[in-house]
Amino acid sequence: MLGSRTDLHIFDAGSVNGTRYCNEILLSYVRLFRVAIGLQFLFMDDNAPCHRTVAAEQLLESRRLAARTLPPVTIRKLRLALQDKWAAMPQQLIGILILSMGRRCETCVAVRRNHIPY
Repeated sequence: MLGSRTDLHIFDAGSVNGTRYCNEILLSYVRLFRVAIGLQFLFMDDNAPCHRTVAAEQLLESRRLAARTLPPVTIRKLRLALQDKWAAMPQQLIGILILSMGRRCETCVAVRRNHIPY
């Protein structure tokens, strides 16, 4: 992030629960990055149980730390989410993406399933 990284945080003995996660990660690290980055800050975690506690969610909300929304967990919810995103996408962007498909396919073939340099 920002061409850098934080120090590695190693938890001392014991389990990582919601309280430790809030105190040792959210308040110690994430809050500082939120201030440094500003409105463009987006916090993502890996959905570990300690990240989803009521205390962690309330802390994220109270400190206005933008947390990502959880992905849809059913086919119906996924379908609705995709339809909403599609309806919100500007037609001009759709046109640009369609026009770039040929170039994108050629690039995929040229790199033979390796990393595509964008």
